[in-house]
Amino acid sequence: MDGFGDNFVPNGNGLVDPAAEFLAREQDELAGLEDPPQIAPFAAAAAAAASGADVMGTPLRTPERVMTPVPRVEPEAIKIWREEHQRKLVMKDEAEEEAKEALREKAKQELADWYKQHDEQVAKTRQANREACKSAEKELVADTERPEPGTEWERIAKLCDFNPKTAKSSRDVSRMRSIILHVKQSPPLKA
Repeated sequence: MDGFGDNFVPNGNGLVDPAAEFLAREQDELAGLEDPPQIAPFAAAAAAAASGADVMGTPLRTPERVMTPVPRVEPEAIKIWREEHQRKLVMKDEAEEEAKEALREKAKQELADWYKQHDEQVAKTRQANREACKSAEKELVADTERPEPGTEWERIAKLCDFNPKTAKSSRDVSRMRSIILHVKQSPPLKA
């Protein structure tokens, strides 16, 4: 395969690997960065004094400096905007409170109207029930004054409600209704 120039075996003709050469050169350049810098003894003492320590590295007692913060000055445009924004927020809060109070008053009025209407409806229903009860009593008393033989089932049928649209929560009395109607139309014979 030498004829094709793809012989991967080093032939020892003095060619140097370019990657190895690059790595060696980079290691030489970076070698100095890892070592601590060498400071002259006099320069070390000056650096230690400047950092607040003596030559041996023990800290020196120096009066502490008090750092006063510099007041931050806002631009005039931001101050104006902030005041305007605060004023708008206050106005919105007041408008919201007024709207809440109006809704409360409206709700109180609607509730009072509803209670008034409900009380009127209950009073009407009570009155209608009283009148119905009185008329039912009058009919019952009238029926007891004139008992006729063979009309017993008719009198019983008058006391029953044959309206098929009764309350859904009540029992199913359709069979009882049908039996009473049947007996009313064809009374049983006396034995």
